[in-house]
Amino acid sequence: MTVRRLLVAVAFVGLFAAGGLLAAATIDRDDNAETAVAGGVESSSTTTTTTTTTTTTTTTTLPPPRTATLAFTGDLLPHGPVVRAAAANATEGWDFRPMFDEVRPILSAADLAICHVESPVSRDDTDISGYPVFNAPRALVEAAIDAGYDGCSTASNHAFDRRTDGVLSTIEVFEQLGIPQAGMADSAEADVEPVLYDVNDITIAHISATYSLNGFVMPDDKPYLVDLIEPADIIAEAALAREAGADFVIASLHWGNEYQQTPSSAQVQWLSEILPSDDVDLVIGHHAHVVQPVDKLDDEWVVFGLGNFLSNQSVNCCVTASQDGMIAHVTLLENEAGEIEVEAVGYTPTWVDRADGYVIRVANGEPGRDGIADTLAASAARTAEVVMGRLGPTDGLSEWLPEEG
Repeated sequence: MTVRRLLVAVAFVGLFAAGGLLAAATIDRDDNAETAVAGGVESSSTTTTTTTTTTTTTTTTLPPPRTATLAFTGDLLPHGPVVRAAAANATEGWDFRPMFDEVRPILSAADLAICHVESPVSRDDTDISGYPVFNAPRALVEAAIDAGYDGCSTASNHAFDRRTDGVLSTIEVFEQLGIPQAGMADSAEADVEPVLYDVNDITIAHISATYSLNGFVMPDDKPYLVDLIEPADIIAEAALAREAGADFVIASLHWGNEYQQTPSSAQVQWLSEILPSDDVDLVIGHHAHVVQPVDKLDDEWVVFGLGNFLSNQSVNCCVTASQDGMIAHVTLLENEAGEIEVEAVGYTPTWVDRADGYVIRVANGEPGRDGIADTLAASAARTAEVVMGRLGPTDGLSEWLPEEG
């Protein structure tokens, strides 16, 4: 993939000197040392040795610091109208790919792009359903891969909508399509096995957990099927990821109150328990269906809520802001100690165009957007007000829009 750098990495150069010795002898002749002797001439000369030292310098160039760009998006919700629009795109089955056309270049440009699938996925495309008990066709995951995603989080309040078989079916689909997911497991062993990505020589671990399963309860003998938010368990899983070689650990948390842009007391409490851990480096949130602020706890970043990325929600059912979302861009950079840190965070505002096949639009308000420029500008303004309500450019947070052309 082509990588778009948000920052320029800094190169470090060290110099080391090594000495070498070169000796050269010269003979100085003193003409006054010649002595005349009766009967002949006897010549005597004195020899002096001079030593010259030559220093050779060796330069060693250290490799540039490791860096990577990450991209995260919010809820992919296969509501009935979204699935029907995907069916209209295909001669047979479903095709969600056109919905990602406008954001595909952005997602593909990231070194690592992570989506959030808020639904079980059918292994054989049967029993497809929308709200309130979801079951998505395989084509949704296929479209995510085509859009440039490298992995997804799957722990959500809808993860157990189709009970145990729905979880197993989702795992099978992701495995068959060759894309990792975090949040679901088919065994206790798989539950604690770290999900790792090798990105530009940086090992990144991904953890996913949810606040609830909408009242459904996992079997007593299978508590590992979907990860729930338990701070001690998340920290323990992060520690295992460190032991497995992770340089950087991300926790994707499905949390918050729906349609509330202010983080809930539960979010704040969980964050205070999880992010200060030495083993968790970044928290990415979703579920509220509206964007929430980007903030820091000490020196570590949290994106409280990414909003909806693909859904049928709007003011008709919910709130106007439920059509708003964002792509969160996170730039990682290796520090002088060899540790991987978040260098900067950016965001691209998005808006779901329900009137035009549920295409995910970049909300940049450019003129000539078929009469929706004002709508997109209003969406971008709503998003900016919330996302940048606590931090700004001086803190390392800024809006990120793709270059024209």
